Amino acid sequence: MITFYDNGLQFGCTRCSFCCRYTPGFVFLSHNDLQKLVTSFNTSESEFIEKYCRFVDMNGKTKLSFIETDNYDCIFWTKSGCGIYEARPIQCRSYPFWNTHLFSHRVWADLAESCPGVGKGETHPKAEIDEWLSTIAKEVYDFSDYQSDNGKSE
Repeated sequence: MITFYDNGLQFGCTRCSFCCRYTPGFVFLSHNDLQKLVTSFNTSESEFIEKYCRFVDMNGKTKLSFIETDNYDCIFWTKSGCGIYEARPIQCRSYPFWNTHLFSHRVWADLAESCPGVGKGETHPKAEIDEWLSTIAKEVYDFSDYQSDNGKSE
């Protein structure tokens, strides 16, 4: 399939942290993400979810997202950057190569208004971008079976 990014896309993270801070949003976890984080924190799923997550009803599915601080920073943001960098979810690892950003050249160009790394840095080949999209698509994000009565649903 021909895409606007057939010749790749330039992106170089500037570590500005805008994608981690300042605006409300969701960092959705897959089941694989949750397992990696539970292992990293040496805790149980229920303890991790209770302390760091919220359930979100979206499009008929229950998704799991990190909670945010009062100023909308990711709960794992620290003065030094990402506090879980090695165990961060695929949503964070794959940024900005998400379907929502790869819809068209115009959408990608608009992203540069909030992300100074877009259009700069190394060129990521189409095969790499498609691999991110494929990996994301294979992940399971439905946490309907996990829904609890902990009052953290939205």
